[in-house]
Amino acid sequence: MKYVLALDQGTTSSRSILFDHDGKVVAVAQKEFPQIFPKPGWVEHDPQAIWDTQLVTAREVLVKAKATAADVAAIGITNQRETTVVWDRETGGPVGNAIVWQDRRTAPMCDVLRKKKLDRLITRKTGLVVDAYFSATKVQWILQNVKGAKQLAAKGRLAFGTIDSWLLWNLTAGQVHATDVSNASRTMLFDIRKGRWDEKLLHLFGVPASMLPEVRDSSGLFGHTTLLGGSIPITGIAGDQQAALFGQVCVQPGMVKNTYGTGCFMLMNTGSKPITSKNKLLTTIAWRIGGKMEYALEGSVFIAGAVVQWLRDGLGIIQNSAEVETLAASVPDTGGVYLVPAFAGLGAPHWDAYARGTIVGLTRGTTRAHIARAALEAIALQVADILQAMQADSGIKLKELRVDGGASLNNLLMQMQADLLGVPVVRPKVNETTALGAACLAGLATGFWKNQADIAKHWKADQKFTPKLKPTLRAAKTATWQRALARAKAWEEA
Repeated sequence: MKYVLALDQGTTSSRSILFDHDGKVVAVAQKEFPQIFPKPGWVEHDPQAIWDTQLVTAREVLVKAKATAADVAAIGITNQRETTVVWDRETGGPVGNAIVWQDRRTAPMCDVLRKKKLDRLITRKTGLVVDAYFSATKVQWILQNVKGAKQLAAKGRLAFGTIDSWLLWNLTAGQVHATDVSNASRTMLFDIRKGRWDEKLLHLFGVPASMLPEVRDSSGLFGHTTLLGGSIPITGIAGDQQAALFGQVCVQPGMVKNTYGTGCFMLMNTGSKPITSKNKLLTTIAWRIGGKMEYALEGSVFIAGAVVQWLRDGLGIIQNSAEVETLAASVPDTGGVYLVPAFAGLGAPHWDAYARGTIVGLTRGTTRAHIARAALEAIALQVADILQAMQADSGIKLKELRVDGGASLNNLLMQMQADLLGVPVVRPKVNETTALGAACLAGLATGFWKNQADIAKHWKADQKFTPKLKPTLRAAKTATWQRALARAKAWEEA
């Protein structure tokens, strides 16, 4: 068999990518789906649109590659994490829209948990900070607010899952309701040390155990699909950021990758021991292979590539996302402008659900080019905040940062990143590392690749960005950024 098929279900589009034995991209198919914003701070997706676009791209990518199901050794799934779907086991239909990871509607529910001092218990068990970002309060909200949901759940009719579970359910025609450890660890319902759903947390959030998917290794047989013209095994699942960590071959403790997508996600492999963060980072499961659990420290920036989309769709100062680099490069600096893209609150290491976006330092001389440059700089500055916290938690000094995701193709941004971190930034030849990670996990389970060393030899660097900024200038820029952050924090009243 020639290929492994990766289903990469993201926040704004569904993609399917075929990889060959060398880990090279053979063909890609992609389809966007609508973003739904019913109220300020609310973000939803239609689960049916997610499934439809994913299936269409899976079929399309085979056509593009002139391949059939017989050419595909395995399917790997990677997905936007935390996004929550609840569906009826009998009809297979969702009870409503999926609540997306960016959604802030449950921030007040999180405030109540903190007031009751339950946040310590939750963090101890799950490695997560109490925030609306995770799935637990989203399921709770659905059960409390969708008509008839609580009654159906009590009868055992409802299934809850993150997007991987929803795709797996549909791929196997409702035969398999499962997830992997990496996705389970993002729900705020899973004990990451014991590796199982936690009864206390289920009770706390009012989630019946009957709704939950079975939790399995990230690499192994989940089931088969016959929707692509023949039977293909589904043998790998990992949340998008853990998949990217695996795809970047960050398999040794201390190795770090950062993915520049809608948000920014930095993960450091910490090996078989979970490190408890003192700097508001998340302790998360990286993957479990052959029953062996590995962990990671994670810092999440909610708005990264999305700030460029906002420049395009919200402000209309660029026609397409690729234009931002040229526009930002047309000025030597931001002219003193700082943009804090806290459109959905601030993630790590701040965790402020009530922060909102702000632009400071505007003068009559400010142009759209300065704003564009400040937007790119804001992405790099947010990442620098996380790295500082990560190094403090782990006691490991970073040697290099491996990067991937759409915005990592922006050379100006990558140079800014190296300058603000003071360490080299390395971009790989295959930028599709999230999909590649899912493919690798699937390929390992079927013998498509012999072992992790077989996978590692395919990773190659494309470009290395070395720091050019003087440490004094870096320190000054970081200090001003902290002042700008202070203006954005706690803007909305709780």
